[in-house]
This record gives sequence, C-alpha cells and structure tokens, in this order.
Amino acid sequence: MDYQVNYINPEIKLSCYEGKLFKTEAAFDDHLLVWLISGETKIIQADETFVFGAGNTFLIPRHQLATIMNVPKDGLPHKAVAMHLSIERLRNFYIDKNIKAKPLAGKIISFHQHPLLQSCLASLIPYFDMQENFPEDIASLKITEAISILRSIDKGIDDILANFEEPHKIELTGFMEKNFMFNMPLERFGYLTGRSLTTFKRDFSKAFNMTPQRWLTRKRLELAHYEFTEKRRRPVEVCYETGFENLSHFSYAFKKHYGYAPRELLNRL
Repeated sequence: MDYQVNYINPEIKLSCYEGKLFKTEAAFDDHLLVWLISGETKIIQADETFVFGAGNTFLIPRHQLATIMNVPKDGLPHKAVAMHLSIERLRNFYIDKNIKAKPLAGKIISFHQHPLLQSCLASLIPYFDMQENFPEDIASLKITEAISILRSIDKGIDDILANFEEPHKIELTGFMEKNFMFNMPLERFGYLTGRSLTTFKRDFSKAFNMTPQRWLTRKRLELAHYEFTEKRRRPVEVCYETGFENLSHFSYAFKKHYGYAPRELLNRL
C-alpha cells in the first residue's frame, strides 16, 4: 500500500506515504503536533504558505483551514509522527494553572529542529513496533511532556493551547472570500462560521444570491485563471491549490466555464 498509518493510541500516530502526492484539506478539531521524519509537507493557508522538510516540527492549531500536501523526497517516503492535543487533554493540563488565554488567531507554528521536541517525538518511535496495546499512562506522560516542552520554548503558546472556545457566529462574506479555496464540506464551513448547515445555506444565499456549491466553483475557477495568466503556473499545481480533487475534473470544469482548457490558455500566453 502507498499509505499506511500506525496508531499506538488514538492520539499518537506514525504515517508513511510512498506515492507521488497525498493531499488533504484540514480544519482539525484538535491541535496537531507533527514531527516530519522524511519527505516534504506543504501547508497552504489563506494568507500564508509553509514548506517543511525532514526534521522539522510544527503545530497546526485546531479549526484552521489549510490544504496539506505531503510528498516523498530524496528517495525516501513521506514519514511523520503526529500527536493530537485534544481539548480534553489540555483542560486537564491547565486545570490547576491560572492561565487566561488571550483571543488569538491561530496559524501554523514552526519549531524547525528544536532538540527538545525532536527528542520527545523521536522517543515514540520504538512504541510503534509493539504488538500489544500502548499503555494509557505512558501516552498521557508523553503528551504532557510535549505540552510542557511547547510552553518552555514558546511563551505565547498558552494563548492557543489554553483557549477552549468553540467557533462563534461570524460575518460570513469575509470568511468565505478568504477561504473559498479549501475543499471542505458545507457542514464544516457552517461550523467554522458558527452556524448549522441550514442556517449557513440560508445566510449564504442572502449574502451571495446563489448556492454555495455554484459560488465556490466559480471562485475557484477564477482563482485558477488568475494563477495561469499572471503566474504561468502548471495545471497540476493550480488544481490542488484551488480546491479541486483531481486534474481531470478540474480541466473539465475549467473548459466548461471558460470555453478552453488550461493547457490551451497557457499555450496562448
């Protein structure tokens, strides 16, 4: 198999991917702490793009929309350890601490190759070879260790980890204009804007005077057209970064909308 995931408990996993590209859209319910062992990870957010290589560690805060693309590199598979920092775990960690988290817009945080995090996550590797269940008390200790290290190397991390608020109802137009390129279910867009699916669709129709599906497709194709004409980018790159799942569907939708295929447009430029 090209893609394998090995869990030592529900919150700690080792993934290994040997194909050309593994792409996912993220808006995780938990914070995700990742140590990239080999390969490369590209994370695209609405206003910033990150590229991580072997040895890098980074934190993806919960509820942050992002496109994540994992690829093998230098003849090695994409291999990473990921640790979920759940709200339940964090509440228990902070319960006896007098911390008042400031409202903070979360974004990807890079720790590069910090030795403390390297050591913590590397120490998990032997446990993935165990045949029996991973002891819960050890899992708790490793997660607590990771949280403690994050707090020691980033003094502002409490504003993210100790913030337990759920998404509240926000202004819809600005959010969608900023995040339309992320291929999320409508239910997820609704949740992240503090709405039920029914309310999201109703508010969306009032704001944009069309259905979400139709508006999202149009906006993504317009962005793709801009990427071709202004930046001369390749269709395979533009396809995945504008919210489409595969190149054939993207090319079909593009030609249906504009009357010519991406390659035809690029050949004219």
